[in-house]
Amino acid sequence: MNKTISSFLARHNFVNHIDVMNVAQGLLDDMQKGLEGEIADEDMIRTFCNPPSESACGKSVIVIDAGGTNFRSCLVTFDDKGVPEISFMEKTKMPGVEKELSKKDFFEQIASNLDRLKNKADRIGFCFSYPMEIQENGDGILLGFSKEVKAPEVVGCKVGECLKEALVARGWDSIKRITLCNDTVAALLAGAAVAENGTNYSSYIGMILGTGLNAAYIQPDCDVCKIKKQIIVCESGKFKSVNRSEFDVELDAHTVKPGSFYLEKLCSGAYMGSVAQYALIAATKENVFSKTLCQNLANLTDFTTIEMSSFLQYPYSSSNMIGNLLIESKATDEDYDKMFQLLDAIAERSARYAAAILVACVLQTGEGKNASKPVCILCNGSTYFKTYMINNRVHGYLDEILTNQHGIYWKIVSCDNDITLGAAISGLID
Repeated sequence: MNKTISSFLARHNFVNHIDVMNVAQGLLDDMQKGLEGEIADEDMIRTFCNPPSESACGKSVIVIDAGGTNFRSCLVTFDDKGVPEISFMEKTKMPGVEKELSKKDFFEQIASNLDRLKNKADRIGFCFSYPMEIQENGDGILLGFSKEVKAPEVVGCKVGECLKEALVARGWDSIKRITLCNDTVAALLAGAAVAENGTNYSSYIGMILGTGLNAAYIQPDCDVCKIKKQIIVCESGKFKSVNRSEFDVELDAHTVKPGSFYLEKLCSGAYMGSVAQYALIAATKENVFSKTLCQNLANLTDFTTIEMSSFLQYPYSSSNMIGNLLIESKATDEDYDKMFQLLDAIAERSARYAAAILVACVLQTGEGKNASKPVCILCNGSTYFKTYMINNRVHGYLDEILTNQHGIYWKIVSCDNDITLGAAISGLID
């Protein structure tokens, strides 16, 4: 790495080349504490469900996908061969993102978004991508919002029960069941549902690296934990035993919930751009770049993960914010090199933490020991797939640590409409 950038990052306690296995071991220790009922960073939420053994046939389910900045809803209908058809798809803003909402207004807004689906099915699969305590009847008690959603009165509520009340008030007939699931559970279920004929997976994992960060896996029977085999939602983004730079600390202080979701704030799409912005502004104060570029960067605002990735993909293009600034500043080759290495360090760190989460989940399943029956990992999220080199780097770390070092086999898969499909399947699980 460029000596100037290396020194700059070190002064601000930024470590991009974290040891993936060390972090994974820390996650595993924390996961075990959570499973045994001890105080842990991760919630280790029990779902009381497993992937269904048979495909859905001839059934319809209303699907809600609420998470990040978007709220999606649709109808999913499975034909007599179990092939799904998605209809009445609509996307709008997630309630509580633009302004704070009361409990009543929050659920009324969700219910109003579903008016076009009224009575088209008697089951709802609700992918609610926030920390919940799942109940045995499929409902979920909200433990807290992340991703800057502002509806504090909803915390502690039974989400399905409250939504059902709001729907009945709008004239809906009886709803048999509203099943809450996390987006990671939906991803896991989708991975199990789309397995091609001729494949045989030993276990399944779902990971989201988009606006937020989380993972779910299938926990085998554990007498010590007093738990039967079932899907567990980790709430990985809450893990706190991570190295935080001065930029991360500054970012955290300006979020809705400072002092929480440390790991998520290090590497998810909602925060990486802001971390980069704080780093770049600090770099201008220390004259890391040439004089004109430092002057033009000093008032940098609204820098996003998308803009960061765009520069890393096309550093000499004027179509991205930083590339344009470099051109306007008549930047030197050294400026370009320093800028690239500084921003790439943030992307690199995200990839390593994402890999550590997957390593921990795969090892926790206890599966993947037979090369012909790998652990299936369904990854979802724009940050994972679109941010510069993250997915390639994750593959490399998993190959080295899981396969080369531990003899564990895995396969990362993806599918269209994975969260929608997985949420639909969850709605049909009794």
